[in-house]
Amino acid sequence: MLLGGVASYLILSNSILVGLLFAILVIGVSIYAWILEQRVYEETEKHIETLSYRMKKVGEEALLEMPIGILLINDQYIIEWANPYMTQKLPFDTIIGEELLSISKDFQQFIKQEDSKEITISIDNNNYKVLYKAEEKLLYFFDITEQIEMESLYYGDRTVIGVLFIDNYDEIAQGMDDQTRGQLNSIVTSCVNDWGAKYGNYVKRISSDRFLAVFNESILVELEKNKFSILDDIRETTSKFGFSLTLSVGVGAGSTSLVELGELAQSSLDLVLGRGGDQVAIKNPNGKVKFYGGKTNPVEKRTRVRARVISHALRDLIQDSDKVFVMGHRMPDMDAIGSAVGVRKMSEMNKVEGYVVIDFNELDKSVLRLMDEIKEKPELYERFISPEEAMNKITDKTLLVIVDTHKPSLVIDEKLLNKAEKIVVIDHHRRGEEFISNTMLVYMEPYASSTSELVTELLEYQPKNEKMTMLEATSMLAGIIVDTKSFTLRTGARTFEAASYLRTHGADTVLVQKLLKEDIDTYVERSKIIQTVEFFKAGIAIAHGAENISYSQVLLAQTADILLAMNNITASFVIGRRSDTVIGISARSLGDLNVQLVMEKLNGGGHLTNAACQLENTTLEAAIQLLKTAIEETLEGGTTE
Repeated sequence: MLLGGVASYLILSNSILVGLLFAILVIGVSIYAWILEQRVYEETEKHIETLSYRMKKVGEEALLEMPIGILLINDQYIIEWANPYMTQKLPFDTIIGEELLSISKDFQQFIKQEDSKEITISIDNNNYKVLYKAEEKLLYFFDITEQIEMESLYYGDRTVIGVLFIDNYDEIAQGMDDQTRGQLNSIVTSCVNDWGAKYGNYVKRISSDRFLAVFNESILVELEKNKFSILDDIRETTSKFGFSLTLSVGVGAGSTSLVELGELAQSSLDLVLGRGGDQVAIKNPNGKVKFYGGKTNPVEKRTRVRARVISHALRDLIQDSDKVFVMGHRMPDMDAIGSAVGVRKMSEMNKVEGYVVIDFNELDKSVLRLMDEIKEKPELYERFISPEEAMNKITDKTLLVIVDTHKPSLVIDEKLLNKAEKIVVIDHHRRGEEFISNTMLVYMEPYASSTSELVTELLEYQPKNEKMTMLEATSMLAGIIVDTKSFTLRTGARTFEAASYLRTHGADTVLVQKLLKEDIDTYVERSKIIQTVEFFKAGIAIAHGAENISYSQVLLAQTADILLAMNNITASFVIGRRSDTVIGISARSLGDLNVQLVMEKLNGGGHLTNAACQLENTTLEAAIQLLKTAIEETLEGGTTE
């Protein structure tokens, strides 16, 4: 028992000793860890203080010495503080207290927005990108002068390709002897080479009627400033020697690919030729087109070779179709209806069903009179169908012929156009950038007085197994008479030949006059519009209808024609409301002002002497102001589509 108690005491004594030693060890480790932590904390704090000082110093130096301008403004846009860099760059002795707009007027709209944004401004021939922090009223100025200069040099040095085409060379040179033709070639080549040498262009004649020009975009800018004087030089120089030559130029620009530039140049030339020639088109990859020139009417072609070729091609297309639909533009006039009747007659001559697609709810009084006459001929009247009927009848083999327009937005039914697989376009208007795509055949001759004239010539080369009726010939003659204002405007030798052909086939001139008669109310309305006439520029008259009255396009056009017939008026514009949301403008000219270019600026089109447009969702007063702006821009120079 005694021995066991001693053993228990020794064990208990050893446990206390071990616990005491362990406690001492824990306390020692804790103290060491605390000391180590304090040392690390002190070192970290010292490092942060050092780093903070350095960052503050760097920030101050950056604020004051880095080449970045900084301005602080107040709520009134008065400059309250500027760093030294900005102070040196601005042309002020003391910038503090100056208005922000005193630096640049470009800030006018810039500062009104509340979110952060960027703008590029110019100060003393230096360019700056400005970043605005609206919440802090803080502006940063980054000098990008060198960058812009480099960009300017890059873009200015990009290659541009131009194709120059002598519009009527073949026709004029056709009857010449070798000596006279050589003289003509020498005159043209000399004129083009002089133009190339003047601007530093490389010019090479690649065929009898075509030149290739290679230059850069900086030279193109100079050519645009001079409105491509080569057009006037060619016209005036050749006329002195008894030759009436004009030049068409297609330019491809804005691409680094030579292949694309060539395609753009050829596309531009095609566009120019479709507009009648004697002008320049500059086309970029984004589809943007600029036009210069177009001061003269297209020259009438004396040869009918193309008409014969087109007629035979159209005959083949008709014979390869199960049906033929003919469709003109919305609110069809006598030319649209007359040419449609003529094309339908072609289908009948080729033993193929033909129909004229019209909207019976969109016919003016003269066309309604014609339809009344057609109703008396059931076999002809049943060939006039609505767009809905046409949609039900059309098949993949149906041929759709568009007459008197080439713009998809102007056709009677765009759905029918989109559904058609085979499309032909016959038109006499100058070609615009908007054009019907996927066409199988295009016959556009801007020299022609009307589409009815073109269709009449095509009819002459069709099979003779079906004779033209009196009413068909009369409707086509009415189309020619309306578009030529009774053979006074845009009338050439071929116009009278077409009229003679129609008269030979029974066209009734008395019936034409009956169809084109007007009533007393129309005459009074036209007189009221004429009373509002004002002269915007010398010889340019503008008249308008009442804001609360809707007028027909025919009435506006007739009013413009009457104004043009008055003394001291060389161009007339008549504006009137067509509906609650649409305002129409009819334009006429004797040729001094190209009204087609004016109307194209307002998304319209037409001819040099006869054009029109429609403006949507605007007021009469605003339309007049838009028209005046378009006239001023046209008088100043180039046009853009």
